[in-house]
Amino acid sequence: MTGPASWPPAPIRTERLVLRESGASDREAFIDLFSSPEVGTYIGGAQPRDELERTVPDVPGRRHGLFVVELDGEMIGMITFDVVGENRDLGFLFLPSSWGKGYAYEACAAALDWFAAAHPGEPLTSDTQVANTASMRLLAKLGFTEGERYEAWGAEQSHWRQ
Repeated sequence: MTGPASWPPAPIRTERLVLRESGASDREAFIDLFSSPEVGTYIGGAQPRDELERTVPDVPGRRHGLFVVELDGEMIGMITFDVVGENRDLGFLFLPSSWGKGYAYEACAAALDWFAAAHPGEPLTSDTQVANTASMRLLAKLGFTEGERYEAWGAEQSHWRQ
């Protein structure tokens, strides 16, 4: 695994979106994201909103490898590149209001282009619940190949490689 690329990179612009570092104006969207029952379905459940209101920092998500996905000046999701074991792992979460509109593909494709330039030749993985058919389709569309399936967190998971 190569060392970390400089962070944060300049904002990445796509046809409809901006991928950027998080800011204080994203706090409410982070709380909405992690308290959403729909988002929580495949990640262990929604977190209590009142607890998030107390614990989310003024500038949430300010860390290496986390992109806020912005549409028309508002956060609609996030993409992460986290080190998991020996691998760098792609993660993504989007607010339900943005589902089914191609934003996740557009944002992830742009983030993957950045990753390939910042970490040339470094392998990338992603894991998702098998029941999360939308994420399974997205990973396939992004060029990932499904590998082994395993049981974790009370559900069947699928490990993908780029």
